[in-house]
Amino acid sequence: MDIPSKYDPKRVENHWYDYWMEHNYFFSKPDKREPYTIVIPPPNVTGVLHMGHMLNNTIQDVLIRRARLMGKNACWVPGMDHASIATEAKVVAKLKEQGIEKADLSREAFLKHAWEWKEQYGGVILEQLKKLGCSCDWNRTKFTMDDDMSASVIKVFIDLFNKGLIYRGYRMVNWDPEAQTTLSDEEVVYEEKQGKLYYLDYPIEGTDEKVTIATTRPETILGDTAVCINPNDERYQHLKGKQVVVPICERVIPIIEDEYVAMDFGTGCLKVTPAHDENDKQLGEKHNLEIIDIFNPDASLNSFGMHYEGKDRFVVRKAIVKELEEKGFLSKTEDYINKVGTSERTKAVIEPRLSDQWFLKMEELARPALDAVTKTGDVKLFPKKFENTYRHWMENIRDWNISRQLWWGQQIPAFYYGDGEDDFVVAATAEEALELARAKSKNSELTSASLKQDEDVLDTWFSSWLWPISVFGGILEPDNEEVNYYYPTNDLVTGPDIIFFWVSRMIVAGYEFRNERPFENVYFTGLVRDKQRRKMSKQLGNSPDALKLIETYGADGVRVGLLLSSAAGNDLMFDEDLCQQGKNFANKIWNGFRLVNSWEVAEIEQPEASKMGLAWYRAKFNQTLSEIEDHFSKYRISDALMAIYKLVWDDYSSWLLEIVKPPYQKPIDRKSFDEVIDIFEQNLKLLHPFMPFLTEEVWQYIKTRSPENALVISEWPRVQEADANLIDSFSMAAEVISGVRTIRKEKNIAMKESLDLYLINEEKLSSNWDVVIQKLTNISSVSYVDQAVEGALSFRVKSNEYFIPVKGAIDVEAEIKKISEELKYTRGFLESVMKKLSNERFVNNAPEQVIAIERKKQADAEAKIETLEKSLASLEG
Repeated sequence: MDIPSKYDPKRVENHWYDYWMEHNYFFSKPDKREPYTIVIPPPNVTGVLHMGHMLNNTIQDVLIRRARLMGKNACWVPGMDHASIATEAKVVAKLKEQGIEKADLSREAFLKHAWEWKEQYGGVILEQLKKLGCSCDWNRTKFTMDDDMSASVIKVFIDLFNKGLIYRGYRMVNWDPEAQTTLSDEEVVYEEKQGKLYYLDYPIEGTDEKVTIATTRPETILGDTAVCINPNDERYQHLKGKQVVVPICERVIPIIEDEYVAMDFGTGCLKVTPAHDENDKQLGEKHNLEIIDIFNPDASLNSFGMHYEGKDRFVVRKAIVKELEEKGFLSKTEDYINKVGTSERTKAVIEPRLSDQWFLKMEELARPALDAVTKTGDVKLFPKKFENTYRHWMENIRDWNISRQLWWGQQIPAFYYGDGEDDFVVAATAEEALELARAKSKNSELTSASLKQDEDVLDTWFSSWLWPISVFGGILEPDNEEVNYYYPTNDLVTGPDIIFFWVSRMIVAGYEFRNERPFENVYFTGLVRDKQRRKMSKQLGNSPDALKLIETYGADGVRVGLLLSSAAGNDLMFDEDLCQQGKNFANKIWNGFRLVNSWEVAEIEQPEASKMGLAWYRAKFNQTLSEIEDHFSKYRISDALMAIYKLVWDDYSSWLLEIVKPPYQKPIDRKSFDEVIDIFEQNLKLLHPFMPFLTEEVWQYIKTRSPENALVISEWPRVQEADANLIDSFSMAAEVISGVRTIRKEKNIAMKESLDLYLINEEKLSSNWDVVIQKLTNISSVSYVDQAVEGALSFRVKSNEYFIPVKGAIDVEAEIKKISEELKYTRGFLESVMKKLSNERFVNNAPEQVIAIERKKQADAEAKIETLEKSLASLEG
């Protein structure tokens, strides 16, 4: 069969992916095999492939392909998240381009546009994952707003509400003024920003006195309803019971007393703005203060903002500081570093805001999920260091704000029938709601027109926390065949940045709705950063185009490049050179196969060197396979790849193929050839999870195979006992070969010129390796002697000394001069080391590790001097 001279990923990748799809290799249904299940962290429907996705999904594909080779029923469920905030923003922006405002549309009309957008643009990333080689069961693709997925969410909401775990409350929440919705605490990112501390003078009513208050947000003074002092603060005892006048708005507000105020912070006086700060709100409730909200939903000022009405909060900040200064209320300003909450999605600065929202009580729900990770070990986190992060959050968990002021998402199934605080019912349909409302209100005259469904939708995470259960229909049909077979899933691969958003909540949902864990292991990837350690982002422009990388280096090259430097939980410093390394590896494998395939095969006797080399490689393969299995068991995916990389590049390509390669224009024996092909096939099986396209291409070139014998569904090698003695003895032989090759290279002795090799201390190396040494170094004979050989150069391997007579092959006088100079330098180096080691102060004070390094330098130098002296003596003799 003609094999192309170069490996062409563009030709190969589309061909084999189509072949795999055509033969349904990724398809899974329940059977008698052991299931192995992964659910994809559903990317946003708005998403496109980036480096984080590439890393995360490559690891998932490695795990699923390996499980498939191990004979398990491998099921990788793909899907997308509806991403309420991000998607609604995209749709609103698209409508604006068409001159349409969301506010001018009905909910139904807006959702029609949203679904059209989803059909046109959504799901791009799933097609891109196919380019990467991801072997998902595409027949199972789920979307968090599929009818059955939405029905699952609504059923869960109703169930939790009926258990008393969901409640509606007027609370201080995180408000995103750009998306104009609330956010949960986990969706707020706190960043240190340089700001100002403004010292403002509030006049004491009816006096010429004033009190100074420090604030970072001078615009919020328009919502002040009190000034608070510590009752124990001697500086302000005379102010008790008095009132102050708020600058600009001239509202008269009381001075209240509370030990909450820290006397040693700022001026010891606190402005209280209950509508715009959680702590102020608690003070307001305690002291029955008025609540004045000065902001519109977009964070512009409302009518309470007086002449600033309609202006943005940050514009107002600058303007009001100027006005305060002009009117004599600003005493001073200071630079101040403040932690500012920003929206994880829109990056807008968060406003604390009071509003009616839906909450889920988390403390009781969290207990089983906390124990599963920190006590029983039912769910294992890799790396283990994330257990402390998980524990801290779960032990300090707060109620989850699950309502969002959006239209894209599952609408909250609450129906209002009156103006009272408790005049609502929760039901899956309007018909059920009417029945419940009539019963609750004891008013049989209520009609469907009397009901108004809550306008809000549920937090997107309230949908995706059910993902491992709902993708198998386990919420709507808790005892169906699929969920009973595939759940709990095996492995979850995700980033540590969503440990709170998603991972912990899925564990909570698993124990609440199925009374068992959702997965056994969680593998946290690191973040992909550039060479300057910066997180990759569109804003910085430091994130390469993922598809362009695949086009340039091939999917296998990119996969290898990513994984070679991606230890679990550690950030990956991405460099395109890594992808080039992966591409080079693919070419190495391809060229190695072309070499073997070019050999003529004959029915001749197997050479002893080939027999030895093949026996050694089998042992080395099994030793490495055992290491690989250990790496996989500990989720050290990069280490597993590196072990395979070294096995194939070094042991197979650099050593075995050289050992068995027939002499120039001579045939190879049938037995050796068949064994090499078998070994090569075993290598391809190990490589397949990491490099699926290249390996399938070579596998199919080796011989004609039926679809039942494709590599993608072949059998993962089984670990067999490795002959450690064989591996160790070859290791010594390899060092001998390297020693001879070094002398040839340094002394410019051509390979065609045959040399003799002499060895002192015969017992250290089995003479069986002589044939291999002779073949790979063109040594005519290996002899064993009791003393140094005259006229020879020497080198040392372990405690053995080897001599190669070179008189006549080299310029002896020049070599004597060269060795003498090297000997002089090495003696000088040893002398400097010995000076250090004879210095008592150095030995007594230096760390043990430093002393150990110096002693190794001493031993190496002494051994080298001994070898050089013998070489010099033999040449001079």
